[in-house]
Amino acid sequence: MARYLTPAKIGLLVLIELYTEEAIPHDAILPVLSFITSNLVDRDTHNRSCNTDDKSAWANAERTISLVVSIKDFEKLLGSYPFLMGFPGRRLWDQFLGKMWDLNSLNAMHAFLANLPRLLAKTAKELKHEAGGGTPEPEVGIKISRNSLFGLFIRRVGSELGRLQWHDTTELWKSFVQYRQPTAHYLRRKLPGFERLSFDEVLSTAEGQEWDAESVSRLTFIAYDGILAGEHASALPVSTSDVEALLEFQIEQMQKYGARVAPDLRQQLDILLRESVSIPSLAHYLNFLNAWQAGDYATAFDLLHRYFDYAMHSEHQSSYQYGLMNHAVLQADFGCYKEAYEAMLETVTTARENKDMRCLNFALNWLFQFEQSRPYLVSQLRSRDDDSNGVLGTSRKILAYLRVNAKDAKMWPLYCTVWLSEAKLCLLNGESTATAVENMVRSSHLALKYNVKGVMGTQALFWSAYWDRTGLAYLAGLVSEVFLQCHMGNAAFDDELNHTWVLASGLVRKGRYDEGLQALESLDENSLRSLKTSQLWYKYRGILKLQRDLRHNNLRGAEQLLYQLLQSRTDDMSLEMACLIDSLHIEYLTQRGDIQGAFTKTNAALAKFREENRDLALRVDMLLRKVKLLSLAGRPQRGFSVAINAVNIAWRARLVLQLWDALGVLSSILVSFGEFDAASQILIAVIPRAIETDSLLLVAQLYAYLADAWMGLAGQEPPKSTKRTEHMTAALAAVNKAFDYYSSIEDIGKQCEMMAKKAMIMKLSGDMELAADYAAAYVSLKKTAEVLSSGGS
Repeated sequence: MARYLTPAKIGLLVLIELYTEEAIPHDAILPVLSFITSNLVDRDTHNRSCNTDDKSAWANAERTISLVVSIKDFEKLLGSYPFLMGFPGRRLWDQFLGKMWDLNSLNAMHAFLANLPRLLAKTAKELKHEAGGGTPEPEVGIKISRNSLFGLFIRRVGSELGRLQWHDTTELWKSFVQYRQPTAHYLRRKLPGFERLSFDEVLSTAEGQEWDAESVSRLTFIAYDGILAGEHASALPVSTSDVEALLEFQIEQMQKYGARVAPDLRQQLDILLRESVSIPSLAHYLNFLNAWQAGDYATAFDLLHRYFDYAMHSEHQSSYQYGLMNHAVLQADFGCYKEAYEAMLETVTTARENKDMRCLNFALNWLFQFEQSRPYLVSQLRSRDDDSNGVLGTSRKILAYLRVNAKDAKMWPLYCTVWLSEAKLCLLNGESTATAVENMVRSSHLALKYNVKGVMGTQALFWSAYWDRTGLAYLAGLVSEVFLQCHMGNAAFDDELNHTWVLASGLVRKGRYDEGLQALESLDENSLRSLKTSQLWYKYRGILKLQRDLRHNNLRGAEQLLYQLLQSRTDDMSLEMACLIDSLHIEYLTQRGDIQGAFTKTNAALAKFREENRDLALRVDMLLRKVKLLSLAGRPQRGFSVAINAVNIAWRARLVLQLWDALGVLSSILVSFGEFDAASQILIAVIPRAIETDSLLLVAQLYAYLADAWMGLAGQEPPKSTKRTEHMTAALAAVNKAFDYYSSIEDIGKQCEMMAKKAMIMKLSGDMELAADYAAAYVSLKKTAEVLSSGGS
């Protein structure tokens, strides 16, 4: 196997020669030059410049392999363009084949490659020599600049040609014959004088003059390994450079986008590796990544050791800390968090000893993110290992160290991530939102200044969460839509999945369950072949279905989905997902009538939040659930102090969505105290702002609270008075609004409750006919709810 030269590259050189001879039609110049350029420039750079997505990147890699192993790509390119100087009906493909078959001997191929510098523009030294009396050569055709892309390619071919040993040169010639041979039948039809041995001028001449046919046939079989007779296939015409480039491309794609290699491409790569004289060490790392993404822990662990054992016995002995780092990330992905934590601590120690600041910064950043996502687990591990406290320090100290060190080392992606982490901490801890936005703007500025495209997904998630917290749900969804449309070509698939989840959850919040599920199911199937990604996708999908079943009062289906979701360990989920599942579990227990069980789980979650100092938004949500459970138990007044605390926290942390919910819960408690006027004033002020959040469930609840407040005011007025009638009319309008919003989210249980309130209001108003109609509608809805609760359709 040659190190760089391949038959495909000789084909590209023939195209370049046709271009310099001005033999390419005008309308074919751009496609031909684009074809040559796309196969010479760095693949990943080409993908980014073309704004291709993950699927297109893999397709481009498949086309690269196809060009290396087959000449058909040249035929697809040139077959539709005419031949400028030839017989009518001839195509550019015919001219290309003519030049390829003109290389009819090893000497002709060597001469062609050795004479390539004639295509280059003359150097200053050559021009000076000609001006001093040298014999000038006539300028024919286009001359290529020596420092252009084509010029560098030609010069490298000349350099690699000088390095070839005799055996490698003969193998290149045989590979070229094999690469070109499929076009022999085409030329046999076009050229009457084309013979069986026309591929080698030496054999063709000797057959008719010096040797007999049998001797030539034997020599042909020995020299070309039976290529013509087809007894066995020769080695594929690839080079070590091609194999290593494809390996590097696939490794970078897998690390960046988190997607496994497609089966077809994987099979082609395996064929190339089998034909390789020596398997590059990167092949072990690629196999490790593929096994990792497939969820094969034992194989991934073995391949990781194989790769780094090879690296330790070669010139890359300084990569020990990177082996530890990969080991830690692998253990964390498979749920072995104690081993992952210890391995990353050892990575920090080893990187400090070796003074590898890049590895040290990455390891510290990983430990910080690990601590933020699993605080309870990290506290347990630190209590067991006192040395880790001395190695790491507090989260703020880690961020301060990384901020200074990343800037000095010019690690701009890490520097952007540090400012982003600072902004997240401000939001999670309920600190100043202005400070959070300032840190985020710094991160965005650095990303734009230094073209750090990899952090766009995380930054967009931050902005989406920020706008959602401030009550502007439309902007939150808009940020995710902009990211999916404009930045997906340079982001990992995890970012695409998370932003799709943001949009899907926003649709579910509006009661559009089918559209939310469709958004998740429209993701690329190949990217979901990764075990971790597919598990996360199934959890998202299960949560959406669980929310729909709870709204439809389908408790049997909700129980099955909830049981599956609870099988996953809390450590394997993000804090937000774990809290969401806990909230849905509490809602399920509430609908089943198990108030005591729901209350116990709520108190346990609150205790855990206080101990781990988790996100204030999650804590406020759980506080409000506690107050609502007290109301369902008939003791709403016991939740007054909790509601006031929730309002205070939401106000200080600027959690607008939770603030409106907390004020609504507080107003319901005021209704139980008999403070109907104060409750109605709060709700009248809150409802218009709550509508902006696009949370139809919240708006429906607020209208239900308002109806209770109006009915309380009506009860304070004398019977048949005008004020009483006005308040009851306002209460009926609020109930109708609540019923409409509950209908939008398909919450059958709450629709029954609102219909019962309508019937009661009509009965108190004296309209018995309407009261009977509403009562009949209530009975119908109740039967539907009972059927769904029993698992029917």
